[in-house]
Order: sequence, then C-alpha cells, then structure tokens
Amino acid sequence: MQLHCDIPSGTEALIHICCAPDASYGVRALRDRFDVTGFFYNPNIDPPEEFRRRLRATLDLHENDRFSLVVGDGGKEAWEDAARGLEGEPERGRRCEACVRLRMRETARKAAELGMPAFGTVLTVSPKKDAAMVNRVGREEGECFGIRFVEADLKKGDGYLKSVRASKELGLYRQRYCGCRYSYR
Repeated sequence: MQLHCDIPSGTEALIHICCAPDASYGVRALRDRFDVTGFFYNPNIDPPEEFRRRLRATLDLHENDRFSLVVGDGGKEAWEDAARGLEGEPERGRRCEACVRLRMRETARKAAELGMPAFGTVLTVSPKKDAAMVNRVGREEGECFGIRFVEADLKKGDGYLKSVRASKELGLYRQRYCGCRYSYR
C-alpha cells in the first residue's frame, strides 16, 4: 500500500467498499492507520443478483473480520444519469470516472453526515482501476463536503495479490467484471 496523504493516524474514515475481495486487503491495510468504517455503496452493479452476491460477500467479510459497516442504498437513477451517453466508453474511460465520482460523492456525503473527517475507497486495490484518477476524484468530492480524502494506491506492495489470497482464504465470492452492465460485455 502506498499512502499519498498526511491525515493523522487514528482519524475516523469512511471507506467505500466496491467488493469484498478488494476490501479483504484494503480495509485491513487502512485499518492499520485509521479508525475505519466500511461503506458498501454501488448503484452501478448489475444485474440485481450480482449486486446481492457482492453485498453478501461483503457481509461475510464483515462477519469474519469485524469492522464497522454501513450499507448504502439507492442511487440507481443517479448512476443511469451519470452513465448516459458514455455507454460505449472503454473500461477506465469517462464512464468509469463518472461512476467513481458518483460513488465518491455519496461516500463523502455520508462521511460528513456521520461526522467523520475523512473518507477513502478500496477501489485502488484493483489493477483495473486508475489510482491517480480515483484519488483526484476523491479529493475533488471531499473538497465539496469539507472533508479529507485518504489518497492511496492499495495495489502497491502486492496489494492486489494480497487481496486475492485473503479473499480465497476467506472463501469470498470473486466477481469476473467491474460491475456495470457495460463492463460485463
């Protein structure tokens, strides 16, 4: 893991969870420095049974690893609006940035609502995610709510490999695509 922020150790941080495999390493790594509460919010995931599988895997991780967890709801219409016109974009393109922005905005909003001074995400564990883009978007959304973003590249230091190992050890469901119906193609 590589942190790119100077947020003090022990700070409460709401950490967006995209999926249990990324969280199996990401939450553990961030918990070494921050007082972490997980936040599962993913209106992009399609179809509904895939959403349920990913949520169930996150709940299984939560039961096994014991961290605070908040499950967000709604947002499907906002995601459809954000993705409209970007359907043909490749993965890591403008559609992905719009999707990350929507999820970072809601995580920042929820962190502010909960009185937490910081937020972050485990999205950067994945080699399919552009950590620089995720960190930039997180900073921008945090500024809108007056809270700090935990900038990190969690795939550094073999973070992705560690997430694969941890999720296998825990028997967590591992998905085969990012989550939205366009990435499923």
